[in-house]
Amino acid sequence: MTPELLSFSPSHLLAVLPEILLIVLGGVIIVVDLALPAERKRAVGLYTAVGFGAVLVVMLLVALPTVDGRLIFGGLLRNDMTAFVFRVLFLFAGVVTALISVDSPTIGKEGEYFLVVTAAVLGMSLMASAADLIMLYLALEMTSIGLYALAGFLRENVKSAEAGLKYFLFGAFTSSIMLYGFSLLYGFTGQTNLYALSAALGAAPPEAALLALLLILVGFGFKVSAVPFHFWAPDVYEGAPTPITAFLSVASKAAGFAVLIRVLLAVFPGVETVWTTLIIVVAMATMTLGNVIALTQRNIKRLLAYSSIAQAGYMLMGLAALSANGVAAILYYLGMYTLTNLAAFGVIVLVSRVTGSDEIADYAGLSRRSPGLALALLVAFLSLGGIPPLAGFFGKFYLFTSVMQQWQATANGWLLALAVVGLLNAIISLYYYLIVLKVVYLGAPKDEALVYPVPRPYTLALWACVLGVIVVGAVIGPWVSLAAAAAGGLF
Repeated sequence: MTPELLSFSPSHLLAVLPEILLIVLGGVIIVVDLALPAERKRAVGLYTAVGFGAVLVVMLLVALPTVDGRLIFGGLLRNDMTAFVFRVLFLFAGVVTALISVDSPTIGKEGEYFLVVTAAVLGMSLMASAADLIMLYLALEMTSIGLYALAGFLRENVKSAEAGLKYFLFGAFTSSIMLYGFSLLYGFTGQTNLYALSAALGAAPPEAALLALLLILVGFGFKVSAVPFHFWAPDVYEGAPTPITAFLSVASKAAGFAVLIRVLLAVFPGVETVWTTLIIVVAMATMTLGNVIALTQRNIKRLLAYSSIAQAGYMLMGLAALSANGVAAILYYLGMYTLTNLAAFGVIVLVSRVTGSDEIADYAGLSRRSPGLALALLVAFLSLGGIPPLAGFFGKFYLFTSVMQQWQATANGWLLALAVVGLLNAIISLYYYLIVLKVVYLGAPKDEALVYPVPRPYTLALWACVLGVIVVGAVIGPWVSLAAAAAGGLF
């Protein structure tokens, strides 16, 4: 290891100050939970949301990295703009998740719930910055264990217990396969640093690199719910507490893409022809399966689970393009998707609490009983469907443009096929989003007397996301520039 990597400076601590503050926040949550009486436990969630917000502000003010980034802490972490963008997404998702959990009758007063959410956000932040196989695996497992616990948090609820068990079993299985791939990389190269592995792999047999690549993609494919490792998503999304379903759908997927992008670009540039073709095939299968099965769903959480699978397929298009524009498109799309999905699940949390159901039929007439919630769901679903001028339209446009530009540059027919399949899937997806909106706006309500109280934390979280979807779509320049700057440091 070079002396530069072994060196340490106070700026290293400044770079990981957000993670240090998250550890402090975990301690604060424990103390507050122990100190408050049972009737005031609701404040734990508010402290958590404020804590995430404070960490986010501190990171924006003092932890902004250089564009090209640098390795810190002996090469364990990389402080670059890509990691910075992902860390912002994780913290924002943490704020919204805490806010929509505050008034939940089942989890809103559980201090350990908010502590595990904080630990999961910490793990995701380290995943995004990891530049070493050991650090990457530890961060990934820290995140995964927390998410397993959160999915099955409602121990007395059969669906939640089943969701936690399925998520744990499938996750442990795919994680062990991925770890075997990591061990092969170390065994053939003697290196664990991601940015040293690429050169060392050149001296290893090509078959070794391909085998390690395939094993690692199993673990990452599970994280982003790509076909054929998607099968856990519908049951886990349906059974987990709805705020955690929202958190899983955006933060976990973003963390998966953070490590997938970094590992493929840093470790396997020598076999990029192989993995880009594989990613193209997986992307087409993922978006097609997700959208087609979503057409038949009657449960809104399962519908959004299959929608999430399809969204992973769209994002894989940007990776298949193998360009700075493609990666920038993924980053922009993830930002849009985080805002949009959190808005959608914010509405679902409130509706399911009143109706006791997640069936789409129970959303009939929502526009008459709660016009604000109906409007939030309208904005979210139209954005997911790619309707202009919302952020989802520009996200899809950016992805398709990056693929077509790369097709023109390389004349790779697979990229053209990917763009065509993606376009057809975008049309299919619009159908089931509009079906839900038809029920919301044109369906006859079963009970005109139902009232949907919206607590202030929900109002803040919901409208922050809705306005974000509109603003990120209406004023795309700064966000595209930020995504392009972050992606540029990886090439």
